Amino acid sequence: MKKTILAAAVAFAALLGTNAYAQTEGVKLGVKGGVNLSNFTGDIDGNKAKVGFNAGVTVDYALSQDLYLLSGLEYTTKGTKDNSSNSMSLGYIQLPIHIGYKTQISEGTKLVLHAGPYVAYAAKGTLKSGGVSVDWFDKNIDDLYKPKRFDAGLGIGAGLEFDKIAVGLGVDYGLLDIMKSSSVSAKTINASLSLGYKF
Repeated sequence: MKKTILAAAVAFAALLGTNAYAQTEGVKLGVKGGVNLSNFTGDIDGNKAKVGFNAGVTVDYALSQDLYLLSGLEYTTKGTKDNSSNSMSLGYIQLPIHIGYKTQISEGTKLVLHAGPYVAYAAKGTLKSGGVSVDWFDKNIDDLYKPKRFDAGLGIGAGLEFDKIAVGLGVDYGLLDIMKSSSVSAKTINASLSLGYKF
């Protein structure tokens, strides 16, 4: 019982310290945009990486001097293509929840390392074949080839902050099968390069 009370007291004190630091440092908002290189893994044969984009807002919440909660909301495209003009594309509204470590490496420059989960909702899906594009979520498309709306996975990244300018590289690994049919499996993988501005 005493150990439980002591552990609770230590946790409460740490929480107070974190909150006090966060209030001092504040919350930093920002915007970012960049390019993606994505693909699907699984049962989709002959696929190649597809170029896309990402854009959104960022939130940096200071937990301690070097430790941050990094989140935000972004629109990011993921997909795949084959050797011809055929492609599959999904446009996700994505919420990352990462723990980040920032350390100063020179005057006005910080190295940022971060990792954590993400959740995503596909707001748009496009199938392109022979120059014709259709809505991938159209009710007339066979469920064998239709994707699910939700995805989730893990992301890792690294970057540099030059005062208010941020440059970042990241990789997201989808952990969920995004296909509705049990006979076809696919997961997303996405690499991104982004440029951001912290207010």
